[in-house]
Amino acid sequence: MVLSVLLVLCLAMTSFNGVSAAKQYKISVVLKALNSDYWKTVAAGVNAAATKYGVEVSIIGPSAETQVMEQFNMLQDQVTKNINALVVAPLRPQATIPVFDQAKKANIPVLLIDTNAAWDDKVTFIGTGNYNAGKKAGEYFLQKMPKGGNVIIIRGAMGDATHDERANGFTDAVKSSKIKILEIQPADSERGKGMDVMQNLLQSHPDKIDGVYCTNDEMALGALRAVTTANIKKKIMIVGFDGSPDALKSIRDGGLTGTIKQDAYGIGYEGIEYAVKCLNGEKIEKAIDVPTVVVDKANVKQNITAAEKIVGHKL
Repeated sequence: MVLSVLLVLCLAMTSFNGVSAAKQYKISVVLKALNSDYWKTVAAGVNAAATKYGVEVSIIGPSAETQVMEQFNMLQDQVTKNINALVVAPLRPQATIPVFDQAKKANIPVLLIDTNAAWDDKVTFIGTGNYNAGKKAGEYFLQKMPKGGNVIIIRGAMGDATHDERANGFTDAVKSSKIKILEIQPADSERGKGMDVMQNLLQSHPDKIDGVYCTNDEMALGALRAVTTANIKKKIMIVGFDGSPDALKSIRDGGLTGTIKQDAYGIGYEGIEYAVKCLNGEKIEKAIDVPTVVVDKANVKQNITAAEKIVGHKL
């Protein structure tokens, strides 16, 4: 029933906008930011799909993942433009729903990527199951710390559903174990803030921290820099999330312990692919799952090889 309704919706929107499959679609992509390896990789996937399907795309995003109103205003602006579809990674899903409603009234289909929203009229959600991926990170810590230890969680902005799920999945995975979570601190998904937060935590918990889980790679790399700068003698396990090129290089070079790698390129690519399918009147599932994998020293080489094909140069 859902698929039937969705198919009718896509056909209706295509007809209303007066675009046939033979004409070039215009698709706006609004990301959470453009200032990190992760979002640059998502954008690379968007551009690759745009080339393959012959569509015109614009990729925009706020200056940082904390700039909720900036993204909201961008979305409002896009809805007023002559576009055929809107692909969005919402910073605050619930707060963004009024703009999605505006898009619906304008007969612009909305596809969500990376972060889902409780909005029934979306075409589909394409992204990682962040809670289960967070659990995967927790299980990795359990594997690496069988005798337990003290762990810090450094997460993205408070209220960001993606980082809520990544943190909650981790805490649920380790709650009945000997692993103790000392603190959970936000660093807004930024490397510099990750370093600052970690420096403060090292002072608050001298010689007590055994591991750090960060809900993105930028913060993990910042935490690593803080540990390196402080000349900590013992090895502190640091695991990030995303599988960014910089994180993969760091794992290879003995810095980060690991990362929960998601297919950022695939998320961007499929955002455009499924937008085109919708506009062409094809059936689309309500959720497209993008799997994750733990990357550490054991499998980083093959993941670097795959990343090099995407970025077009050696890492």
